[in-house]
Formats: sequence, C-alpha cells, structure tokens
Amino acid sequence: MSAKKEPSDNTIKSMDKENCCCRTKVRTEKEHKDLMNRLSRIEGQIRGIRRMVEEDAYCIDIINQVAAANAALNSFTKVILADHIHTCVTEDVQAGSSEKVDELVKTLQKLMK
Repeated sequence: MSAKKEPSDNTIKSMDKENCCCRTKVRTEKEHKDLMNRLSRIEGQIRGIRRMVEEDAYCIDIINQVAAANAALNSFTKVILADHIHTCVTEDVQAGSSEKVDELVKTLQKLMK
C-alpha cells in the first residue's frame, strides 16, 4: 500500500477528474483580484459590443471591438495557462506523474483548433 501524498496549497484537488465543478485551485488574494479585474474588463467589452449592435454601429467598428475582446480573452488564457504550468503541472511532474501534462496537451489541442 503506498502512502497518499497530501496536496500542496497550489495543487488542484479532485474528487472526480471528469467533473470540473469538483476541482479547485488555491490562489493568492492578489492573483484572485487580478483575474477578477481582467474578467470585469472583458465583461465590459462584451457589453459594449452588445450595445454597439443594439445601436446599429458600423460593422468595422464592431469587428474592431470584437478583436479587442478576443485579445483580452487570449491574454487572460495565457495568464491562467502560465500559472497552471508553474504550479499544477510542475508539482505533478515532480511527484513522478504525467497526468497534468497529458491534460495540458489535450487542452492546448482544443485551444489551437
């Protein structure tokens, strides 16, 4: 019988690996605040795009705003991805497992469609 490794503060805790609602990631207060601020700005951009459509704005102006929102979402994704690699994936590899690496590869394949 092998000893069960206790997760560190940065690891994902999982009861059911296929069910995202059961996994969590512990973040510092600053990390949480920064991510929430980014999401609030993105949410504001999306509301602005909706308002532009409601007000029959010029197509190119809407497209430019959509491009800006996409860039903001991509930037958000890069921040989350970097943190995931530096914490969850690194800890998994150091523990001798490749589960998080495999999960990351599948996720990157989805992102690059």
